[in-house]
Amino acid sequence: MNFLGKIFTWWDGATIGTLLWSSRNGEHVGTDAQGNKYYRSKKKAGDGRERRWVIYDGANDASRVPSEWHGWLHGAFDDIPESNLPPARIWEVDYTPNATGTVAAYRPAGALERGGKRAKATGDYEAWSPEA
Repeated sequence: MNFLGKIFTWWDGATIGTLLWSSRNGEHVGTDAQGNKYYRSKKKAGDGRERRWVIYDGANDASRVPSEWHGWLHGAFDDIPESNLPPARIWEVDYTPNATGTVAAYRPAGALERGGKRAKATGDYEAWSPEA
């Protein structure tokens, strides 16, 4: 992205201000498989907790944070996920972006994008007409 884009856009990565603030006030603790970078504050807050945040590599979509980093971001545990990750379960799948509004979105039978026709159902309403 060009320099002006980094100054004025926030929806595709971090702005220049966020990058500068993160470099001065944050400590980089890790990067996930998608390239998202995770930070924690150098100083503790007034209540003794540290601030934690993520800078996305690409679109700012919270669903791009893997579950192990999500728990760390919200303070569920203090250890960095990369240092003590459990082995992946066989039912775990890789991240797929939200497909709503795209060609890959789920469209059931009867959806307008699929022609709007569906099979008749027993509960379908039949309007009364005086000729019947």
